[in-house]
Amino acid sequence: MGSAQNVLGSALQTCCTSPMTGFYRDGLCNTGAGDMGAHVVCVRVTAEFLEFSKARGNDLITPMPVYQFPGLKPGDCWCLCASRWKEALEAGMAPPVVLTATHAVALEYATLDELRQHALDAP
Repeated sequence: MGSAQNVLGSALQTCCTSPMTGFYRDGLCNTGAGDMGAHVVCVRVTAEFLEFSKARGNDLITPMPVYQFPGLKPGDCWCLCASRWKEALEAGMAPPVVLTATHAVALEYATLDELRQHALDAP
């Protein structure tokens, strides 16, 4: 898995280790066969986005220890499902993105331009 690329075409960087994120809970927005949600977009969540996501049926605020999920608060970084980010974008609620830690697979859901418009690390 060490050869994963980000949306900029370079090596995928760590998104967050506190809280530990990623489909594999390794801090990286890596994906694989079991990751049906494509948890590949590294975001810094906002209060508005957390409420939006909860209203859409995905509560990212409430801790769920059984899934090693601590619950998120505004400012936390997290590997978000690419389709949820795109849905939030279309609703005007897209959280900021860390491009260097966003997996290239995200480009199957959103354009690099869309991601760049919300980038925290826009090159």
